[in-house]
Amino acid sequence: MPLRLGPLTIPWPGKARDDPYWDYFLKTPPGDLRNSVVDMIRQAPEGNVFPVKADLHTPEITSSHLKELARFLGADLVGVAKVPPNLDTGEGYPFAVVCAVRADHDPRQARGIGGQVPVQNGLYVTFVLSAYIRELGYRATAKVETDGERLAAAAGLGTLNAEGRLVTRKFGTRVHVADVILTDLPLAADG
Repeated sequence: MPLRLGPLTIPWPGKARDDPYWDYFLKTPPGDLRNSVVDMIRQAPEGNVFPVKADLHTPEITSSHLKELARFLGADLVGVAKVPPNLDTGEGYPFAVVCAVRADHDPRQARGIGGQVPVQNGLYVTFVLSAYIRELGYRATAKVETDGERLAAAAGLGTLNAEGRLVTRKFGTRVHVADVILTDLPLAADG
């Protein structure tokens, strides 16, 4: 399956799939983590929460607006789940915003720069979305260690298969669940 970067498709149409450079691009992690956008975004400090809470619509309308913004930023699937009591966030966040992007290659196996494109796309969405929530005057943090696939299923984005992978109606297993945003923004849970 080709990698999509905006209007470009890599490898170029007609290019052989057994290209060693393409294989290296997908599967070989960078030798220096400073060459990885993923680590740079994850290490960026979160901004402050605006001291005055914004006047909001109902939780249903706020959820709808947040999902629309996430899709505008590049998320293919977006859902809201209530944080289950057994998920210890330590912060008292009642909601999880789950974003997923299409992934032609599973980033867990494709550790190279090309294979990490869905991770980068997902991080961009969650970074900007959590910053937007903080600007509204509510707490929001993106968590790597949260069980995103389970929360994505709880948010109605798909179901879990026998391996615990998210399977969606639109993309099957060719999807990457981005870092989950935990927030106290009043939202309406899906699923």
